[in-house]
Amino acid sequence: MKVYYFSEFPYHEYPDEEAEKYPSLRLTFPNSLFDPNTATDLFKRYFDECQYADELGYHGIMVNEHHTTPSCMNASCNLTAVVLARITKQAKILLLGNILPIHENPVRLAEEIAMIDVISGGRVISGMVRGTGVETVSTNINPTENRERFEECHDLLIKTWTTPGPFRWEGKHYNYRVVNPWMMPVQKPHPPIWVPGTSSPETAEWAGSHGYTYVAFLTALDVTLELFDMYREASVAAGHTPTKDNFGYLLCCYVAETQEKADEQAKHFLWRMGATTRGPREYMNPVGYRSAAATAVAGRRNAVPLAQQSFEELKENYHIVCGTPDTVLEKLEHIHGRLGMEHLIMYGQESKMDHEATMANIGLFGKEVLPIIKDW
Repeated sequence: MKVYYFSEFPYHEYPDEEAEKYPSLRLTFPNSLFDPNTATDLFKRYFDECQYADELGYHGIMVNEHHTTPSCMNASCNLTAVVLARITKQAKILLLGNILPIHENPVRLAEEIAMIDVISGGRVISGMVRGTGVETVSTNINPTENRERFEECHDLLIKTWTTPGPFRWEGKHYNYRVVNPWMMPVQKPHPPIWVPGTSSPETAEWAGSHGYTYVAFLTALDVTLELFDMYREASVAAGHTPTKDNFGYLLCCYVAETQEKADEQAKHFLWRMGATTRGPREYMNPVGYRSAAATAVAGRRNAVPLAQQSFEELKENYHIVCGTPDTVLEKLEHIHGRLGMEHLIMYGQESKMDHEATMANIGLFGKEVLPIIKDW
C-alpha cells in the first residue's frame, strides 16, 4: 500500500472566541484576523514537514486548496506543489486538487500542471475536484453548472495534453481560437488523474467510467464500499478492469509512544471535523450543487455527522486512527482488509498541532508503520 502525507496548511492562529461570532469559518469569517507574517512562519514549518516525509520515503505528498477560509492557506495547490517540486526528491506530488469549475482558463491550468510535472521530473498526480459549495458561491459560479463546468474543463485539459496544437475549442463554457501551449507534461499521455469523493454517486461513476483513481475522504467504511462498488460497475461498463490501484482512502492519523500521547495530539483533528464544517447549508451545499442521489448517499455517509461525533466515536468509526505503532497498524490492517485500496492518504497535521508534534508523528509513522504497510 502506498502512503501519501497530507496537511491542509491550516491557519488556526486567531482567538477561538472570534469564531463564535460568525456563522461559519468559511466565506464570511473576516480576513482581518489574518496576519501575513504569521502565515510566513507557518508556510516554512509546513514545507519542512513535507520535506521530512519525503526523506522518510512516503510515496507522495498531497496538497489541496480552499478559499475564503482559515482551514487551508493554499490559495493555489499549484503554487504549493511547485515549491514541493523543488524541495523534495522522490515523493509523488498529489494535487487533490485543482477546483476545475471555478477556473476560467483551462489551457493556462494545463500549462501550470505541465510545468510542475517538468520541474519535478514527472512526479505529478493531477487530482481534479469539484470543490465545496463555498468555492462555487464565492466565485459566482452557478451551482447547477458546477458539474458540467467540471467535465468540460477536464475534457479540455486532456485534449490540451494529448492533441498536438494548434487546435480550436468551442464548448458551452470555454472557447479558444487557438490552443497551442508550449509547456507540456513529462508523463505521457498525461499525468495520472485522481478524483476524490465524499458522497456523490455521479463522481464515483464518472471516475470509474474514465478509469481514474477514486479516493474516498473521511467516509464511513460501509458507505465507502458502496461508492467503490458504484465505481467498479461504471468502470467495467466502460471497458476497464479496475484493480486496487484504482482506490484510495483518506483518514486522520497520529502515532505516538503511548495511547495517551496519541489521543492528546489527535484531538486537534476535532477542529477539522467540527469548527471548519459549521455553517449555513447554503454555504456548503447551495441549491443545485448536489443531486438528489448524492444527497441520499450523503445522508448515509455518517449516521451521525462528523461534527456531532465524540472523539471516541470518531476513533471507533476509523475517521481518526491514533495510538502506538502497533495499535495504528492493527486499525489500518482492518481498514485495508475492508476496502482493499492501494492508496492511503495519511492526514497527519491539523489545527494547532505544533511543529514538534507534527514531526514526531511523521517520523514515528514513517519509521515504524510505513515499512510494514508498504508490503500490503
